[in-house]
Amino acid sequence: MGSVHAYSTSAGERRYRIAYRRPDNTQTSERGFTRKRDAELRLAEVEVSKAKGDYVNPSDAQATVATIATPWLAGREHVMKASSYRSLVSAWHTHVEPKWGARRLGSLKYSEVETWVAELTRDRSATTVLRAYGVLAAILDVAVKDKRISRNVARGVTLPRKVAKSKPYLTHRQVDALATASAHPTLVTFLAYTGLRWGEATALRLRHIDTLRRRVAVEENAVMVGTVIHVGTPKTHETRSVPYPAFLALSIAQLCEGKGRDALLFGDGQLHMRLPNSRDGWFAAAVRRAVEADGDIPRVTPHDLRHTAASLAISSGANVKAVQRMLGHASASMTLDTYADLFDDDLDGVASSLDEARRAAGVVTLLSRDVGT
Repeated sequence: MGSVHAYSTSAGERRYRIAYRRPDNTQTSERGFTRKRDAELRLAEVEVSKAKGDYVNPSDAQATVATIATPWLAGREHVMKASSYRSLVSAWHTHVEPKWGARRLGSLKYSEVETWVAELTRDRSATTVLRAYGVLAAILDVAVKDKRISRNVARGVTLPRKVAKSKPYLTHRQVDALATASAHPTLVTFLAYTGLRWGEATALRLRHIDTLRRRVAVEENAVMVGTVIHVGTPKTHETRSVPYPAFLALSIAQLCEGKGRDALLFGDGQLHMRLPNSRDGWFAAAVRRAVEADGDIPRVTPHDLRHTAASLAISSGANVKAVQRMLGHASASMTLDTYADLFDDDLDGVASSLDEARRAAGVVTLLSRDVGT
C-alpha cells in the first residue's frame, strides 16, 4: 500500500504527496495536492487501477499527441487504399496537428474536443469534420491501449450528421443523349448500365471480359491520388462478376480489336484513362452539350452514372440482392440504405399484392364496427 505525506513549499504553504509502487515494483510519488483528502483519493484510485490492471503512469501521459500520431499514420499506410490514406494524412496535417499535435495526452479535456468539433462544424462539411474527429479519436484510442491515458476523452462528443444529397438519375433516353454528345460514348453507356466505379471500369483489361456470357470480372481499380494513378483491388477488396446488356456487345468488341489480352479496354490500351476535369474535361463538355439539346437532363458526374445504373436496374425489376452484387456493395442493407428512394414505389405494390392474394384465396371480407364507435 502507498502512503500520504505532508510537506511545505518554498512559500511556506502546506501540501501533500503520495508515495506508492508501480506495477513493476518501482517506487514513485506524486505531489502538489492542496488537501489531504485529495491525496488520499488519488492514492486509492492508483491502488484500484493497479488491482484492475488499468494503471497509467503519469509520466507516460506527458507524451504529445504527435508522438502517437506519427507511428499510427505510418502503420495505416500499408493497410489502406492509397486514396483513403491520403485523406487521412490530409485531415491530420490540416485540422488535427495544428490544434492537438503539441498537446500532452494527459492534458486533453472532453470539453475542449467538443468545442473544437463545434468550431469545425461551423465552417466545414460533415464529412470533413467526421474525418478529422476520427483521426484524433483513433490516436487517443492507441494511447489508451498503450496505457498512456486511462480513457479517451474524445469519445462521446456530439458529431454532425451527414445529410444525404439527392441523387440525379438519368433515363434511358437521357443516357443515350449524353453518350451521343460524348467523346467516349461506349464508356459513358457502359458506366450507366453496369454501375462500375470510374476506376473499376478504366482498369478493365481484355482478359477480364467474357464476351460469350457478356460479363466483366472486376478485379482491379485504378484510382488517381494527386497526379498519380494507383492500381489495386476494388474498393471492397473483393472481385465480382458484372453483366453488361447485349446492345453493348458490338461496341465492346470494337474496342477490343487489335489489342492483346493484357491491354486496357478503354483508352489507348496502355495508359489508364484519367478522371476528366469536373469543369473543362470531356465529360463536363458532353453534359453541357446534352443539357443544351435537352434542358431536362440533370447535370451529372461520371460517378452519378453509377446511381443511374442502380435506378435503371431497379426499374427493370431487378431485386435488391442482384443490384447489390452488381454494384459491389458489402450487403443488401447497404444498397437499401443508399437507394431507399428507388424502392418507395414497391410499397404500393405490397398492398396491391396482398389484396390480390387474399381474393385468390377465396377469403370473404367481413366489415365490423370498431369497439367504442
